[in-house]
Amino acid sequence: MPDLHTPTHPVRLVTASSLFDGHDASINIMRRIFMAQGCEVVHLGHNRSVQEVVDAAIEEDVQGVAVSSYQGGHVEYFEYLVESLRAAGADHVKVVGGGGGVIVPAEIARLRESGVIIFSPEDGQRMGLVGMINSVVADCDFDPWQAKAACLDDVLSGDRLSVARAMTGAQTGQLPEEMLERLRETAAFRTVPVLGITGTGGSGKSSLTDELVRRFRTDQQDKLRICVIAVDPTRRKGGGALLGDRIRANSLDGDRTFFRSLATRGAHEVPEHLADVIAVAKAAGFDLVIVETPGIGQGDAAIVPFVDTSLYVMTPEFGAASQLEKIDMLDFASTVAINKFERRGAKDALRDVGRQLVRNRGAFGKRPEDMPVFGTSAATFNDDGVTALYQHLRDELAGLGLPVSEGTLPHVDVRHSSGIRQVVPTDRVRYLAEITETVRGYHARTEELAEAARRLQQVEAVRGMVSTALDQPSGRSSGVETLERLYDEARRAVPHELADQIAGWPAVVESYSGDEQVVRVRDKEIHTKLTRESLSGNKIPRVSLPRFTDHGELVRFWRRENLPGFFPFTAGVFPFKRDTEDPARMFAGEGDPFRTNRRFKLLSKDNPATRLSTAFDSVTLYGRDPDPRPDVYGKVGTSGVSVATLDDMLALYDGFDLVDPSTSVSMTINGPAPTVLAFFLNTAIDQQVDRFIEREGREPSDEERAELAAYALANVRGTVQADILKEDQGQNTCLFSTEFSLRMMADIQEWFIEHQVRNFYSVSISGYHIAEAGANPISQLAFTLANGFTYVEAYLARGMDIDDFAPNLSFFFSNGMDPEYSVLGRVARRIWAIAMKEKYGANERSQKLKYHVQTSGRSLHAQEMDFNDIRTTLQALIAIYDNANSLHTNAYDEAVTTPTEDSVRRAVAIQLIINREWGLAMNENPLQGSFVIDELTDLVEAAVLAEFDRLNERGGVLGAMETGYQRGRIQDESMLYEHRKHDGSLPIIGVNTFVKEGSEASPREVELARATEAEKESQLRRVREFQAEHASEAPAALAQLKEAAVSGENVFAVLMDAARVCSLQQVTEAFFEVGGQYRRNV
Repeated sequence: MPDLHTPTHPVRLVTASSLFDGHDASINIMRRIFMAQGCEVVHLGHNRSVQEVVDAAIEEDVQGVAVSSYQGGHVEYFEYLVESLRAAGADHVKVVGGGGGVIVPAEIARLRESGVIIFSPEDGQRMGLVGMINSVVADCDFDPWQAKAACLDDVLSGDRLSVARAMTGAQTGQLPEEMLERLRETAAFRTVPVLGITGTGGSGKSSLTDELVRRFRTDQQDKLRICVIAVDPTRRKGGGALLGDRIRANSLDGDRTFFRSLATRGAHEVPEHLADVIAVAKAAGFDLVIVETPGIGQGDAAIVPFVDTSLYVMTPEFGAASQLEKIDMLDFASTVAINKFERRGAKDALRDVGRQLVRNRGAFGKRPEDMPVFGTSAATFNDDGVTALYQHLRDELAGLGLPVSEGTLPHVDVRHSSGIRQVVPTDRVRYLAEITETVRGYHARTEELAEAARRLQQVEAVRGMVSTALDQPSGRSSGVETLERLYDEARRAVPHELADQIAGWPAVVESYSGDEQVVRVRDKEIHTKLTRESLSGNKIPRVSLPRFTDHGELVRFWRRENLPGFFPFTAGVFPFKRDTEDPARMFAGEGDPFRTNRRFKLLSKDNPATRLSTAFDSVTLYGRDPDPRPDVYGKVGTSGVSVATLDDMLALYDGFDLVDPSTSVSMTINGPAPTVLAFFLNTAIDQQVDRFIEREGREPSDEERAELAAYALANVRGTVQADILKEDQGQNTCLFSTEFSLRMMADIQEWFIEHQVRNFYSVSISGYHIAEAGANPISQLAFTLANGFTYVEAYLARGMDIDDFAPNLSFFFSNGMDPEYSVLGRVARRIWAIAMKEKYGANERSQKLKYHVQTSGRSLHAQEMDFNDIRTTLQALIAIYDNANSLHTNAYDEAVTTPTEDSVRRAVAIQLIINREWGLAMNENPLQGSFVIDELTDLVEAAVLAEFDRLNERGGVLGAMETGYQRGRIQDESMLYEHRKHDGSLPIIGVNTFVKEGSEASPREVELARATEAEKESQLRRVREFQAEHASEAPAALAQLKEAAVSGENVFAVLMDAARVCSLQQVTEAFFEVGGQYRRNV
């Protein structure tokens, strides 16, 4: 442990992940350590552009910015960041970065020459997390005022850097007295109303503040200059502070807003020099100042002396009505907002608070509903309750001198949110508790039935032996009569169906005992080979059966395991694997669509089945088009393929028959998944149209085109990830408000049902990215299954039948090195099947959980990269043993770059060697019967159900997300892994043990797969040409799309048409207008 540097100045830092980068696990660990070392951290979260980071650095007047970059384009991003800071006069700000092995030594050297402090994996191993942070804190421990003092004229003219520096001087007491007096005088002269916003912790003050600012900007057409001052508490121990309000703000773009975060730097609710900071804002020419304070208790009203009017924000859960008498701010607040109005009891809370205000103000002649109390839901986009609150505050502030016009927002007559649609209805919020009760009850019943079957078998055996010994008919002696009575009781305890299953077991054993099994399905005989012969001449059974003779053990086996293809599908959802199709599904995506198309053809060469998995570049993942701006340009075609239009999608899958039964396409896309899916389905349809034209020599009629579309939709196979719950919890490629994104998912599924899309999964419910964000295998599985059940409840609430949509749900897991990964699929299948059958009454097809496995990206290390293939091989082996339905094996160099042709060939070989060379892979249920596998299965299942209980206590998945529970758990588990990796208590070969010494330890040069300049320029040109070609059609299509969203139509139905003439970013921006932007969480 290095000697920790104790800052002599208040060190302020901005932390963020780079643009189009959702990998925020490491930067969250870093910001926690920064705080622990006494820094004030303005955390921006993931997906932050250079402009956003620069704006934050200037307005927050920080000494340094720390940015993680794991998604490529880092050279362009960091160099652009340094240049932008220099151009803004903030070249004193230190720029710190890291990206694991993704940033290779040559790039590190180049960035260091540009003035960026870059940490490599070797630095991390040598210095440790705390050592790296310590060095950054030491570098940033300087006085910004000494770097450049604020100039009065610049402050008065509104220069942002000078205003920020003056606020720093006001808070530290460094402003010269003469300058401070001038600022106070100017502030007193100007009429600038100050709105104070305070309330209980967790009431949504930051979100509500942002929604109010957004409405001010929209309603007043950006004519107002608004300054927001957000106060957060300083930690008494260590002196650090998380300044976490800016991350919630989506309304700060442009130069009409200014946001400053302040730490209290003391035990009080507000900083000592808050009045002077407000004076700086007034003197700088802002029209409105909003001051938001930290969460308070019942008795604190410290904000009141500093503001002209105040808003108190609370939630419906304040307890008994008598508790309202203890809330000090209800005596002082001009207005009260009951936020999160979608919660139970909100209307009662509105009434009770209104009554309390009548009493507090002595307004006994007024009705409670006439009091300035509003019910709001800041999390709901365009909430009318928030609009009502805004219009009330606007009018009040106008009376205090705010220069407002009539405004563009229509007047609302409500006083609280109306028409809130809950994703999961209130009466279904206990769904996870019901599932745990169902699964535990099922297992309890299993033990009862096993004991009953065993007892019947035992009594039957004794009955037979006694009868033989007495050599007389049963029933002649009292002992035999007693035995007969026991037999009758035991027989009644065993259900007829179970008794028939026991009686039929020998026939089942017989059917698996020969060389071939023949099954008749719809007058057709299906022949399946039951054995495979080894070189030694032994016949290895494809499925091995238990040799139990005890009926209790048989019953326990059937109900807990069963043979592959039989409920509860613990060993697999199909009786046998396909001989003609390995589970291999290889990931590809780099450069432009033409280059990735060539890679797909390489991967599928000589394979009887074409199973393509598509990686999109980060620009596409965040719903944007290629752009020449450096922080965008550097990521075009990097770490994935660039797809911005239907033309791109047509080029990407050119030469592949998307309706061929042996072709299957998986697309890893989430936030903009509806648009990319529309591109893909249109591509499948267009292929059929092109074939018709080629075959018939003419264009199809409207009726023929509809038939071709129906055929394509009925036969296309594959999956789109589209899992927005997981994105909020771990992966972070969220674009729109969660409510709108979930609505879009349901729209897609309804459209699938209507158009009979039965072979394509509408969602891949993903635990992989939860694991990559840092979760352990238990949390990965529990959160993923819980998300799956949440979709079930949401779709049921939309009126869909479970057997119409459940077969369109698929899952996606990671396989890592932990022991629990060996049983992940078994546990998932069993819990899902039991819940679907016993709780939801679903049919057999709906009970079958099908999942894809990708070997762990987190277990790939830049040090000793050749060892990565060993880890990947072990992870692939347990996936194949556990009957994963498809499998992607990572290339050994993916810790550093998009895989090269050679590394992909090795990754494919891993699967081929296991499936075709590895002897035990001849058998398809090798895990069954293992004591340790049985015990691990029960342990993991119990842990998952316990996690369901914890989620249920927090209001289910959505309630837990609101408090950041899943994200917090993932961060904690990630931090534990990183600490144990760094201190060596978690051995990682070639990284922290068995490490090469001397020159051999230096990282080797690897071939980097990057998009070429020609490919990037080509993509820029192609999207411009597409937009120009459809310039006359796109506006009307986008207008129809927005109208469908506002009116409640099925948006995906309209999107299928819009995707033909609009680019990805055009659709994204249209959805922002009607669905709102995603609001990040700390």
